Amino acid sequence: MHPLRMKNNPRILNAWCLYDWANSVHSLVIVSSIFPVYFSATALNEAGGPVIDFLGFEVKNSVLFSYTVSAAFLLAALLSPLCTAIADFSGRKKLFMKVFCYTGAISCSLLYFFTRETTTWSVILFGISLVGWSGSIVFYNSYLPDIATEDRFDRVSARGYALGYIGSVLLMVFNLTMILFPGWYGGISQGLASRISFLTVGIWWFGFAQIPFNRLPDSGKRMVPQDGWLFNGFRELKKVFGELKHLSLLKRFLVAFFVYSMGVQTVMYVATIFGSDELKMPAESLIITILLIQLVAIAGAYLFARLSERLGNTYALMIAVSVWVVICTGAYFVNTQNQFFALAALVGMVMGGIQSLSRSTYSKLIPEETTDTASFFSFYDVTEKLAIVLGTASYGLIEQITGSMRNSVLALLVFFLLGFGLLARIPSQKVYRVRLKTPEVA
Repeated sequence: MHPLRMKNNPRILNAWCLYDWANSVHSLVIVSSIFPVYFSATALNEAGGPVIDFLGFEVKNSVLFSYTVSAAFLLAALLSPLCTAIADFSGRKKLFMKVFCYTGAISCSLLYFFTRETTTWSVILFGISLVGWSGSIVFYNSYLPDIATEDRFDRVSARGYALGYIGSVLLMVFNLTMILFPGWYGGISQGLASRISFLTVGIWWFGFAQIPFNRLPDSGKRMVPQDGWLFNGFRELKKVFGELKHLSLLKRFLVAFFVYSMGVQTVMYVATIFGSDELKMPAESLIITILLIQLVAIAGAYLFARLSERLGNTYALMIAVSVWVVICTGAYFVNTQNQFFALAALVGMVMGGIQSLSRSTYSKLIPEETTDTASFFSFYDVTEKLAIVLGTASYGLIEQITGSMRNSVLALLVFFLLGFGLLARIPSQKVYRVRLKTPEVA
């Protein structure tokens, strides 16, 4: 039997979950906490102001941060479908996962050299690290329907996210000791401690990724290309796109996922900048807040997995989106640190849950016997990437036009309300395979 058909192997499932452990430090340290704070304090002009020159354009540093995220994920969205199609056709899924992983890890490590004088190159490296991280994730996610049966998708997905939160918190605590207790490390500056943190992310990510890379099976060579990998990759993509058109539940979910992801992903990428620039919170408070979010998210991932077991996936997702509506409403009016802490706790509770459930729900809606899992997940991945592009770009544009991030928050509120309505069009079930075997009405 092919190794990918031997599902629910504990050794393989645990190895798969450990890639979350390996890569989640990028999301926490680089995207959500230490890097944004260091970026705000370092990406300044000669007078110490936030408006800087980037490739000949004058732009506020917080807006540049949002636009960099948008540009990086737009590039990832363009690369993902082609790479996944080639990977499915050639049977080299793991090779592509490695290339993106190593690209991201090396870029993180090079951020050690981020100073005011190297801001332009550092912004580019930050963008490349996002491309590497997001590119590896699509191949990682595509393994879930290959290695587990549908009845275990929710729990395995939740376990992966939980391990990711735990691993990232452990490295984060170490990095925090360098920043908060510099005397323990010979009196290093906060700036140097932050740059060492970026280096540790690259090393952690690269090192722990070797465990899943050694244990996850590859799909095996499927056929010899006649016209080269590129043209056959396009054919594979066209084939999967043709299948997607006949899967109405999958199409509905992708639309809903796209809309509410514009809100979820944007919050994850700009929350720290919001606390720093809008509420003028000190760096230590912001980083500890993000750490709190990760700890609460561990429980949240398992909580929503249990909710999906009792209520079905769609109802559990609708509950999560409803909480996000409350979060955005509160963010518009928040004025104090304590209020921000309360919102952060709510974000943590639903952040892990909505990400984990989204991944497992999509896995349930993919046809059971498909061999094109990477190509199918490329559509999921592109949907998420485009959501990040539009969400962060709209957030940055509204701030640039109005001068206030609070107005940008209102756009996120609209995304969640629309997402809730779109989810209501999808039946809430614990298992979807039986429905997919019967004719669907688009």
